[in-house]
Amino acid sequence: MILLALLEGRARHGYELAKMIERDSGSRLQFHVASLYPMLYRLERKKLVEGKWVEKAGERRRRYYRLTAAGRKALAGHRHNWREFVDALNGLTGFSHA
Repeated sequence: MILLALLEGRARHGYELAKMIERDSGSRLQFHVASLYPMLYRLERKKLVEGKWVEKAGERRRRYYRLTAAGRKALAGHRHNWREFVDALNGLTGFSHA
C-alpha cells in the first residue's frame, strides 16, 4: 500500500521511494533498496505499476515506476480496508484517531 500511495502523484524510481519512506516517516520506516525492488517487480507483474527505463545525460539509467489504472483501484481498496481496520481497533481499544 505504501508504494502504491507514493506512486499516486507521479512516477518515481526505487531509490527515491526508499528515501521518501524513510524521510516522511521520520525514519520510523525504512525500506532497503534490496527488498524494495522485488516488491516493485511483483507489483509490476500484477499490472499495478508500470516500469520504464529512463536515461538522462550524465546519470546512470533508472527504472521509473508509475501507478496503472489497476493500481489506483487496488490502492483505493487498500485504503478502504485500512480505514475499516483502524475503526475496528479504535472501537475495541477506546482509542480515536485525529
